Amino acid sequence: MLAVYATHAAPDDPLSALEVGQQSEPNVPEGWVRVKISHASLNRHDVFTLQGISGHPEGISYPIILGNDGAGTLDDGTPVVIYPMMGSDDWRGDETLDPKWHIPSEFIHGTLASYAVVPKRNAVPLPKNLSMLHASVLGTAWLTAYRALFTKSELRAGELVLIQGATGGMATALIQLGRAAGFEVWATSRSEEGQSRAKALGAHQTFPSNHPLPRKVRAVIDNVGSDSWMHSLSSLARGGTLVTVGGTTGFDVSLNLLPVIADQLTITGSIMGTQEDMRNLMNLLAQTGIEPEIGAVLPLEQARDGFRAMWEGRTRGKTVFTC
Repeated sequence: MLAVYATHAAPDDPLSALEVGQQSEPNVPEGWVRVKISHASLNRHDVFTLQGISGHPEGISYPIILGNDGAGTLDDGTPVVIYPMMGSDDWRGDETLDPKWHIPSEFIHGTLASYAVVPKRNAVPLPKNLSMLHASVLGTAWLTAYRALFTKSELRAGELVLIQGATGGMATALIQLGRAAGFEVWATSRSEEGQSRAKALGAHQTFPSNHPLPRKVRAVIDNVGSDSWMHSLSSLARGGTLVTVGGTTGFDVSLNLLPVIADQLTITGSIMGTQEDMRNLMNLLAQTGIEPEIGAVLPLEQARDGFRAMWEGRTRGKTVFTC
């Protein structure tokens, strides 16, 4: 089968580890299902895998097929979306807290292939009124955005949220979901083009990156990392919450504890979401008609072009590959 895979870890030149070619079709263990992939989307995590960056002490075993998200059909023709959070068979409760949680392309092969194999519970039926194209982008960026907004931020309708970095797939999801939920949405971007796009997606106001804001905000959701860290903290109102969901510019930051203590700030991380979050997210999109912004749709054979655009910072919205 055709697949997009990483051959080794290449921290400084990740595209040198990227291959598009034939791989063996995966076996289907008992309790698992095979999904014929129709659409699969690109995530920053795929670049991290090429670089050898892993959140697990075991590291990554190469070669490995890339891809965290996807949608397709089971062998019986049932349309499904892949819920990417996998873990211990005996774990009960919030899947994101399972010490052994992982997603496709970490310990098992990923979704950028003609077929993917996942545990049966991870193949979630596709709701009516939700296309496979849009469903294929939900499992990582959109699921993380949903949980950050509706669980971690503690925002209420009408309150003000700042979204750092307005042009990536995560930020566009946050803007669209935040506007639909009735929050007042502000966003930052390095470029005027990015600010214009954020407004088109629903941001009420936009600002240059790290620009002082006219007033403090109730919550900040930050996927940028080190470059926006100080701005995020200084933008919070007393009692505000910073939800950090990524670090596209780096993860190493310094912290002055005094304003955190004096202003009673909350700093929390958020990653992915539960299966219930995933179902709620899909139902929200199906009911409201929100359509995730798709920046590019490419055949799987042209995956290198999509990866190069992400690595060079030229992506706008989500990149989706058709299989």
